[in-house]
Amino acid sequence: MKLQRDAVIGTALDLLDEVGIDGLSTRRLAERLGVQSPALYWHFKNKRALLDAMAAAMMEAAGMRRTVESGADWRDWMAEDARRFRRALLSRRDGARLHAGTRPEPAEFAAVESETALLCAQGLSPADALRAEIAIGRYVVGWVLEEQADA
Repeated sequence: MKLQRDAVIGTALDLLDEVGIDGLSTRRLAERLGVQSPALYWHFKNKRALLDAMAAAMMEAAGMRRTVESGADWRDWMAEDARRFRRALLSRRDGARLHAGTRPEPAEFAAVESETALLCAQGLSPADALRAEIAIGRYVVGWVLEEQADA
């Protein structure tokens, strides 16, 4: 059986839902896929790369790569984006922990740039716009970490 990257990510996300991030291991994932652990390293150089790919898939499934629509009200856009982000993190067991520590990937740059442009059009400097985006994102991650810790 030839191991496909998307199948590995999907199986890893399903396993995450079952055992949580502390129970997720490459050995356990390989067993689930019916392969030896080294086969996973064909697609991912290490566990961090696998976790990053899982987090990206979780964000993509939630529509987090959306760019700002022309003429959008910045308040409405930012609030809905934060809610969408929260839903994405809550869509998987330990989703906030999975996402923590990741960085935007090139496929996400257009969405980040469009949001930054929206805030700059309201008078924020590019640096302040990025700081606002980061602050909102970290607030949401922190909130969901607390929600998922209680669960």
